[in-house]
Amino acid sequence: MLASGFLDGHPDLLFRSQGLSAYGEREFGKATERFRKAAYYGDKASQAIIGEMLWSGVGVEQDRVMALVWMDLAAERGYPRFVNTRNGYWNALSPAERQRARDSADNLYAEFGDDATEPRLAKELRRGRSKMTGSRVGSLSSNMQIVVPGHGTIDGTKFYDPKYWDPKQYRAWHDDFWVNLREGRVIVGDAEKLDAEATPEPTPKKKADQN
Repeated sequence: MLASGFLDGHPDLLFRSQGLSAYGEREFGKATERFRKAAYYGDKASQAIIGEMLWSGVGVEQDRVMALVWMDLAAERGYPRFVNTRNGYWNALSPAERQRARDSADNLYAEFGDDATEPRLAKELRRGRSKMTGSRVGSLSSNMQIVVPGHGTIDGTKFYDPKYWDPKQYRAWHDDFWVNLREGRVIVGDAEKLDAEATPEPTPKKKADQN
């Protein structure tokens, strides 16, 4: 209930979570619809996912031009991961495709850009905060972890922290996460050439005890 109450006040995270669940179940139509709802509230990760789906044609008809426009939306705040992906898409398109993307950008930004989405999200955050009861200083006595898709978990005692409810602090929290995103790395050693004629020695078997 605690996790549900938190996400109900954050439609950007709620719809992204539902989108990811649907995507995992390969319900791509539902996933796209939920990602668009999250994007409607300025969720940059969902905007990027839509762009990736359009670019690769996974679950939707491939449209590399609109993939670039969606990824450009995701990169609106300068988050490095999305900026780098956007630049890669741009470099892969022809001059004609780039022009089509420019021509399509205004309409998408009018609905999903920060100028449009941040007032919507701020309204929902204020509404969610007005419905809260209990301590306003974070003394909630619960060790429950709130799962926040794309961010990890939040300790239940932080439920009332203003950074999750005040629009400016909430935006700063997202900025800090995505700008300083830690990426996992796997280091692979140098390749080794195996002798195709070499046969590994068989593992010796113990003889059965004889009476």
